[in-house]
Amino acid sequence: MDPFLLEAILNGILLGGVFALPVLGCNLVFGVVDVVWLCYAELVMVGMYAVWFLHTQQGWALGLAFAVALPLVAVLGVLLHLCVVKPLLGAPPINQLLATGGVLFILQGGAMLVFGTDFRSLGVELPPMEWADIFISGTKLAAFCAALVGAAALWAFLKFTYIGIAIRAIARDREVMPLMGVDPRRVYVVASAVGGALAGLAACLLVVQLDVHPFIGLSFGPITFMICVMGGLGNMLGGFLAAFLMGVIVSTGSFWWNTEMSYVVAFAFFIVVIFARPQGLFAR
Repeated sequence: MDPFLLEAILNGILLGGVFALPVLGCNLVFGVVDVVWLCYAELVMVGMYAVWFLHTQQGWALGLAFAVALPLVAVLGVLLHLCVVKPLLGAPPINQLLATGGVLFILQGGAMLVFGTDFRSLGVELPPMEWADIFISGTKLAAFCAALVGAAALWAFLKFTYIGIAIRAIARDREVMPLMGVDPRRVYVVASAVGGALAGLAACLLVVQLDVHPFIGLSFGPITFMICVMGGLGNMLGGFLAAFLMGVIVSTGSFWWNTEMSYVVAFAFFIVVIFARPQGLFAR
């Protein structure tokens, strides 16, 4: 195999690991609360700005900036649920989409007012690793490993904790669980906090790879929702696997053509999948 093609495939796998975090967060919130956060990518943007500001403007250590940005976005997730989503839980889905879409524009506009439209960079880059004539970005590899740790922590939380089991149970049947003594309102808040935390972790991993600007959400927000639908909306495992598949498609598309064309190919593949299997590739 062409070593450059193999390198593109490996980079796609690394990219898929980072894609997986916001996908898991979106699927978790939808599976539990039954609401799609259209502003999810903008929560990631807020986290990226928080890391950039604390590290470059305040001189904080990068690890400390991460430790603040992650819970900050988790709190934003809770506030989004309490202030925007909760009052609309009984409303038609279009009202919920419009409300979270409005938050999207508020966060974009707020970022423009505070930080302007300039691209901001941390300037952090780990040395690359060489293996069999293939160079792998040290930054991407570290982000991939951290993403896997985050995904594993989410799995353990949902599998072995009481509130995690309640989240999975409500995702399966939200009407019966109140009869079993589970308060859905508490579970909704916890799920929103965990979804926000995943967005915060994604922000920490993306800000070391990408420049942050008010419209950074447009770079990965659409493909995040596309992966969610392709894996089966609300299906955590399906979204996780679809993230790696889409990462490889985007990366190898960049190898064969260019970055812009690779996203065209990715969206074309998505359209074919939806026509062939509307419920998603991995939906049960």
